[in-house]
Amino acid sequence: MDVASTAVAAIPLTPETDAPMPPVPFDPQSPKRFINRELSWLRFNLRVLEEAANPAHPLMERLRFLSISASNLDEFFMVRVAGLKAQVATGASSESPDRMTPQQQLRAIDKAVADLRRRQQQWAEEILAALEQAGLALVEPGQLSAADREWLSREFQTQIFPLLSPLSVDPAHPFPFIPNLGYTLVLELENEADRERMLALVILPAQLKRFLRLPGKKLRYIGLVQVVLMFLDQLFPGFRKVASGVFRVIRDSELELDEEAEDLVRTFKSALKRRRRGSVVRLTFDDQISEELKDFVVEQLGGYPNDIFRFKYLGLSDYQELISDEKPALLFPPYTPRFPERIRDFGGDCFAAIGAKDIIVHHPYESFEVVLQFIRQASLDPNVVSIKQTLYRTSEDSPIVQALIDAAEAGKSVTAMVELKARFDE
Repeated sequence: MDVASTAVAAIPLTPETDAPMPPVPFDPQSPKRFINRELSWLRFNLRVLEEAANPAHPLMERLRFLSISASNLDEFFMVRVAGLKAQVATGASSESPDRMTPQQQLRAIDKAVADLRRRQQQWAEEILAALEQAGLALVEPGQLSAADREWLSREFQTQIFPLLSPLSVDPAHPFPFIPNLGYTLVLELENEADRERMLALVILPAQLKRFLRLPGKKLRYIGLVQVVLMFLDQLFPGFRKVASGVFRVIRDSELELDEEAEDLVRTFKSALKRRRRGSVVRLTFDDQISEELKDFVVEQLGGYPNDIFRFKYLGLSDYQELISDEKPALLFPPYTPRFPERIRDFGGDCFAAIGAKDIIVHHPYESFEVVLQFIRQASLDPNVVSIKQTLYRTSEDSPIVQALIDAAEAGKSVTAMVELKARFDE
């Protein structure tokens, strides 16, 4: 149905006059005045995901949007869903402005997320198939040449094997802690000597990429899990694989803080340590795992049926690793932001340029470098005696923070307002 016909069909008509019905009177007490915050956010993320389905976008950019939507959804569960689950666990019955209880919100979220996940999997299938046609392939072990296997053997020995810790799970070796967003290979193994079976885990460290680029001119990748399975005999000598699967954990990362605490730095350090060990909010498995292995993991980690899922494409947020500048035709054309010309006219002197006329810098169309240049100049200028700065997000090695440190060490009075309750890595 096209847009025009949709618009007409959406207008309710009276049988007598075929005229639009009068507008419903505004009720200031009605909860329908409000849009639920969580459901609104999911609709926003659906719009992000829809960019992945846009055929006008280059393929790798579509994959990027798919990855962003998956990363967004992970964070949504880590904080917002975790917060609602905590309210349910404590028996809280307070309603949102649109008169929904925490339980009702969770049910509505489950329904919306089911559709979102379905679309993610569908478009992942389509995008990866199209990328293969365009020259980027995800290969299976059976498609590898002898040279590929030899290269992977060296790569496994030098770059992967030293970081892995194979673990058996039995009464003498309890189930280990699985980190938030961590990938773990779960295995059922059989001893080749006495045919006894055991369960084992291989936690895949975050330092390792999910996909390995194979040598050669063609863009070929193989999954880290497949590589580990190829060389499983080096991790568990004398055993053969009976069954295997991969699972991924999302943990509660909501921070609960005492805003009246005397030492906020110490309070945050403690809260961040607790966050790493938050309760399981979501448990996802690959679609190859056996029911026995899945049930074993669920038994060990806990989780309600509504929190347990199986997907063909697990951890779509990591598929951004497949984006490569070796295929520029599959990317948006590069964009170079403009540097304000008036500052160039004054030989790079930001103060002189601003003194002549106020400047508004419009990001991302104009370069953020001018902001850095302005702060660096202020930190070095002997006439500047005080700097007051608001910081929302900074990178790990922020040049702005370094400039402020330089200014403070030069004897200037430096005050920075930082948002401590920002989410995730901020």
